This record gives sequence, C-alpha cells and structure tokens, in this order.
Amino acid sequence: MNNEFTTSVPYLHTERLLLREYRKEDFDLFAAHIADPVSSAHLVPADRPAAWRIFCAQAGLWLIHGAGWWAVEDKQSGQLVGTVGAFFREDATVIELGWNTYRAFWGRGYANEAAAAALHHAFEVRREPAVRALIASANESSLRVARRLGLAYTGEMALYGKAVGIYTRERESPDAQGRAE
Repeated sequence: MNNEFTTSVPYLHTERLLLREYRKEDFDLFAAHIADPVSSAHLVPADRPAAWRIFCAQAGLWLIHGAGWWAVEDKQSGQLVGTVGAFFREDATVIELGWNTYRAFWGRGYANEAAAAALHHAFEVRREPAVRALIASANESSLRVARRLGLAYTGEMALYGKAVGIYTRERESPDAQGRAE
C-alpha cells in the first residue's frame, strides 16, 4: 500500500507565530483543551475518543475544501499555543473563521494574531468574498477578537443546540481600498 498521499496545508507566518498542519504529536494538547470544562466552555466538550475524531476531521478539511484548521505554534519556543481555522461547514457557502488558544496561553494576543493571519489568507490568497465567525454571546474574548478583525454582528443561528451570533465581514474591493487611503 502506498502511504505517500499528501495534501498541502499552507504555512502562514506572523511576527510571533507559525500556522502549520496538524501533527499527531499535537493531539495531547488538543484533547486536553477540549476536555477542560473552562477551556471548552463555548465549544462542545469532548472526551479523548471524540477529540480524536474532531482533530482528524479538522485536519481532513484541507482534503475536502482546500481550507481548514492550522496548529498555531510560537516561533520562538516551538510550543503549540492553539488552533485557528478558515474552513467550510458541510453546506456553507461562506468560509468560517475559528480560533482557540490553549488556556496556558490566554491573554497574550495569540488568538488575535493567528485569526488575523487566517483572515488575510481567506481574503487575499483564497479571494473569498466574505468570512463569518460563529460566537456565543457569553464568549467575551472571542467577541473582542471578532471586533478587532472588523467582523460585525449580522444575525443569530443555532449551533449544536445553542444560539450563537453570526459575525461577518466582506472583502473590500480594490476600489473601496483606494478610496479609504
């Protein structure tokens, strides 16, 4: 059997971070994050077997859509600090941004920096016309990230049986950018 099948996950670089493909050795931190009731308060908490399915599904999105989730690594230390995604849900026509910083790294601006890189990739590389983020109203830290990214509240929907806000931003046309300068 040929195990040489690969897909390309683009590497994104920021001042402090490397956004890269998921690796098997990343799983323990990922699983601990979504099993922790504090860290996963606005996610769907999962035990280790469910975490493995989520981890693999997020990695596999790159095969289906050419968009997905990145592991977020601190360049200086090599430490994994979270995940960020620019991905599509099953029937979605708009690319979605998502970000998770592991609890030991909260409050350092990693989510802002990684999500800004994912947003830039969605607009400038993929040329997506719009992005959205789905955020629970009680998730103040993610709401702050969304505001910094220029996403605006556009409605509400149910996700996993809970109401979440839909935050959207459209890509600016070259004409609009020229007028703004």
